[in-house]
Amino acid sequence: MLFPFYIDPTYLLLIPAILLALYAQTKVQTTYSRYLRVPSRRGITGADAARELLRQNGVYDVNVERGSGRLSDHYDPRSKTLRLSPEVYGSSSLAALGIAAHEAGHAFQHASEYFPLKLRSAIVPFANIGSTLAFPLLLLGILLGRPNLALIGIAAFSLAVLFQLITLPVEYNASHRAIAALESGGIIYRDEAGPTRKVLSAAALTYVAATLMAVLQLLRLLLISGLLGGRRRRY
Repeated sequence: MLFPFYIDPTYLLLIPAILLALYAQTKVQTTYSRYLRVPSRRGITGADAARELLRQNGVYDVNVERGSGRLSDHYDPRSKTLRLSPEVYGSSSLAALGIAAHEAGHAFQHASEYFPLKLRSAIVPFANIGSTLAFPLLLLGILLGRPNLALIGIAAFSLAVLFQLITLPVEYNASHRAIAALESGGIIYRDEAGPTRKVLSAAALTYVAATLMAVLQLLRLLLISGLLGGRRRRY
């Protein structure tokens, strides 16, 4: 019996990334929830820790604000604002301190003109455009028999892959700065660094999964376009 629709076998390439993404998401939620219930012995909240770390590192032009949503913490380099989710902003847990320090780490990167962060910020608009146009251009190239158009679509998607690749060192560097700053700044005790590091490592795994997904998706597009294997596929 014939299937009533075509199943693209190249989707199988994405299975490892999908499985890793599911594992990473579960790991983040469980690790974060676990250490959100473990208070730091010094009792400093995430918001106060971020402000203190910024002060200790000579960053005085960054505001720390309460955001909304769970795990929505981020640093906005355009407005120089560090927004912490409610759970992190007012909590003195090890999870909250780790995440607050991580976002402060991005502010340190910005202040020190950390090159990978500058590069990532510069390609954000191009990566967004590339990820939006890639699939329509590829589809038109295949349907119209225009391999050059498909190639442009793949090149556009490559910008999104580049963004993900650059994001990895940016995030890992911010976490490294976070742990070092928490210890040297007297925010946590030495034996509290391990649990805090586990929270940040779990969060970093989500970026690894996103990068793997982007790379495998690029490989899939190359296979669909026929640029691998020496010929263009026909549908």
